[in-house]
Amino acid sequence: MGTTDPAVLTVNAGSSSLQLHLVQNGRVLRAEQSEKSPDPAGVERTLSDFLDAAPRCEVVAAGHRLVHGGDAVRQPTVVDDDVLAAVRERADLAPLHVPPALALVEACRRRLPEIPHVLCPDTAFHAGLPERAATYALPPEWRSRYGLRRYGFHGLSYAWTLRRTAELLGRPAGTLHLVLTHLGGGSSVCAVRDGRSVDTSMGFTPLEGVPMSKRSGSVDPGMLLWLLSGSRLSLEELRDGLEHRSGLLGLSGGRSGDTRDLVSADDHASALALEVFVHRVSREIAAAATSLDRLDALVFTGEIGWDQPEVREAVCRRLALLGVEPPSHADPEADGAVSRPDAAVPVLVVRPREELQLARDTLGALDDLLQLGNLP
Repeated sequence: MGTTDPAVLTVNAGSSSLQLHLVQNGRVLRAEQSEKSPDPAGVERTLSDFLDAAPRCEVVAAGHRLVHGGDAVRQPTVVDDDVLAAVRERADLAPLHVPPALALVEACRRRLPEIPHVLCPDTAFHAGLPERAATYALPPEWRSRYGLRRYGFHGLSYAWTLRRTAELLGRPAGTLHLVLTHLGGGSSVCAVRDGRSVDTSMGFTPLEGVPMSKRSGSVDPGMLLWLLSGSRLSLEELRDGLEHRSGLLGLSGGRSGDTRDLVSADDHASALALEVFVHRVSREIAAAATSLDRLDALVFTGEIGWDQPEVREAVCRRLALLGVEPPSHADPEADGAVSRPDAAVPVLVVRPREELQLARDTLGALDDLLQLGNLP
């Protein structure tokens, strides 16, 4: 009735969502997604129900997406108590994502204690950023004492997108110069040179860069200092505003943080929200291109990048200086080009498949430990 081939459970905890996938040989056997905040108290029951309803298979490992690994986890790493403690110490770097993810890791370890659990950080893809791209222009003692540097995020998405782009173009990933943009609830841009991340729009935290669904993206730090002075805003009010009430939601006057809603609206605030978003994304793409010798392709991924043709077209229309033309067709049925065949700069769309990259990274981490003889 089923198969006994090994499979990997992938756990992707967002700030207000939970995705579970069972992946076997690059195929998803079962998937479940909740748009509610993860509930660590009930996740063991959720896992049991999920696995009981899955096809027969041997679950050999669990891979957990970790948005911010900081200096503690710079590559996919098998979990132990010391690793969790090190990540927990820096959980405030991504307070919307890391605490619920760690709670889920602990719950999953209780439910599945017999298999290894692997933390797969979104920051790993950018761990080798050139010093010029990773360094903030801050006092050296601050950078040294607090580990202040640009980390970059959406690494699982970018790793998958780079691999798929290489397949689609029929070229080795290590030869490509690309600008990748992940557009979704969180959004960022990344420059890839010879298959390696060399610049990205997010920095020390996932708050930097382009405006997002509810997050502000980059704003003038002097303005933030001004808001914190003179009893204008408390630190908690500022944090809440930047993380929960800004971005597309704030720009649209509270109407929506979802581009699908804004595209169909006919009011000025919604139109302005889209214009600001498109302006900032296209500006980051142009900036990222300065880290490359050439532009082999512009690639869109993420929920917006994959299925929001109006946004893709609006971004591309602002990039004529780079040789980018508006896409010639709207919604692809599969990964591939949306530009005309003879376009100077191909525009590609890749479906986000973080669950498949999670499974690949998890098995890769286990293979590394097996070779070293250190697998617990």
